[in-house]
Amino acid sequence: MLSVLNSAWALLLGLLLLMIGNGLQGTLLGVRGEIEGFSAFEMSIVMAAYFGGFLGGSRMAPGMIARVGHVRVFSALASMVSAVVILFPVITDPWAWSIGRLIIGFCFSGVYVTAESWLNNTSTNETRGQTLAIYVLVQMIGLILGQALLVVADPSGFVLFVIPAVLVSISFAPILLSVSPAPAFGTAKRMTLGDLYRASPLGLVGMLLLGTVFSAQFGMSAVYGAESGLSVRQISVFVSAFFVGALVLQYPLGWLSDRMDRRVLILALAALGTGGAVLGLLLGGVRTELLLAAAFTIGAVANPLYSLLIAYTNDFLEPDDMAAASSGLVFVNGVGAIVGPLVAGWVMQVIGPAGFFATIAGFFAALSAYAAWRMTRRPAPAAEETGSYAPLGPTVTPVAVELAQEYAIDTALEEQDNPEPGA
Repeated sequence: MLSVLNSAWALLLGLLLLMIGNGLQGTLLGVRGEIEGFSAFEMSIVMAAYFGGFLGGSRMAPGMIARVGHVRVFSALASMVSAVVILFPVITDPWAWSIGRLIIGFCFSGVYVTAESWLNNTSTNETRGQTLAIYVLVQMIGLILGQALLVVADPSGFVLFVIPAVLVSISFAPILLSVSPAPAFGTAKRMTLGDLYRASPLGLVGMLLLGTVFSAQFGMSAVYGAESGLSVRQISVFVSAFFVGALVLQYPLGWLSDRMDRRVLILALAALGTGGAVLGLLLGGVRTELLLAAAFTIGAVANPLYSLLIAYTNDFLEPDDMAAASSGLVFVNGVGAIVGPLVAGWVMQVIGPAGFFATIAGFFAALSAYAAWRMTRRPAPAAEETGSYAPLGPTVTPVAVELAQEYAIDTALEEQDNPEPGA
C-alpha cells in the first residue's frame, strides 16, 4: 500500500479535492433550492441533469482525450466546473441550474476518466487491488469532508459556492505538476447489452435498479433534509451518514462475497436496504437517531452492491470478456441514475418529503424480488469458482470499472495457473 501512495500521492490528493468539491456543491444546491423556493420536482430535474451529463461525459471523454490529450481535457473541464459553480448563486432559476448541472456532470465525468486513466497507469498487476481500495477510500473521505464544509458559511450566501469552485480549480495542480507522465489512453472493446443480459440478467437489471437508488440518495437526500425542516448542520450529518455507511461495510461485505452464493448476498443486502428505507419512511421524522440509522443502512448497502453486481456478472464471463462488459454495466447504471431523482422528486411532490424514502424502498424491493426470482432460474456457480470482488462505487467511470475488471482477470488467470491443491 505504501508503494501505491508513494507513486500516486499527487493524483490521489487531486482526486480528494475533486470529491470534496463535488460532494459539497451537490448538497449545497439541495439546501439552496429550498431557500429559493424550488419545488421537489424542480430540484429532481436539477439533480437528474447531473447524471445525464455524467453518462454522456463518460462515453465522450475517451474520444476527447484521444484527440487533444489528458492534460488539456483535464484542465479545460475542471475550469468549466469552477465557472459553472460560481454562476449558481447568480442565476437562481431551476432550468438554468439544470443546464449547469448537466455541464458539471459532463465535466466531472471527463475529469474522472482522465484521473482514473492516470491511476490505472501507476498500478501494476501486484498493486491493482490495493490501488482500487485506496481510490474508493479517497472517494468516500472526500464526499464526507464535503458535507462537513456545508456548515462553515450561510447557504443563502455566496461563500459556499466559492469553496467548491476553488477546490476544483486547485485539484489538478498536484496532478499536472507531478512527475508522472500522461498515460497512453486505450479502451476495451464493448459488449452489447443483449449479450450482457444473456450472460447475467441479474447483473444487468441489478445495475439499472441500483443506479436509481444511488442517484436518488446522492441527489435528493439534501432536498429531503431541507423540506423536512432539518437544520444545515443536521443535513450535513444526514448526508454524511450515507457515505460513512458505504465506507464501513464495503470491505467486510467484499470478503463475504468471495465465500458464498453472491445472489443470496445481493438479495439480503437489497432486503436490508428496503428495511432501512422503510425505517426512514416511518420513523425518520420521529427521532434524528433513527433517521441517521436509515441513511447509514442505505449507504452501507448501495455502494457494496455496485461492486458485488460487477463481481457476480464476471462469474459468467470469460476473462477476455470482462473488460468489454464494463461499458455496458456503467451505461445501464447511468440510465438508472437519471431516472432515480426524477421518480423521487415526483413522489415527494405528491406525498411530501417521505417520498424520498418511499422511492428508495420501492427500488430496493424491486431488486430484492428480482434477485429472488433469478435464484429459481439457474444454479449458482460454486464459491471456489467465482472471481474476486474489487471495491468500487457508483461515482466511478468506465475507466475505473475496467481497472477492476483487469484485477479480476489477473486474479482469474493466476488461479488457473496455480490451482489450489485438490481442485
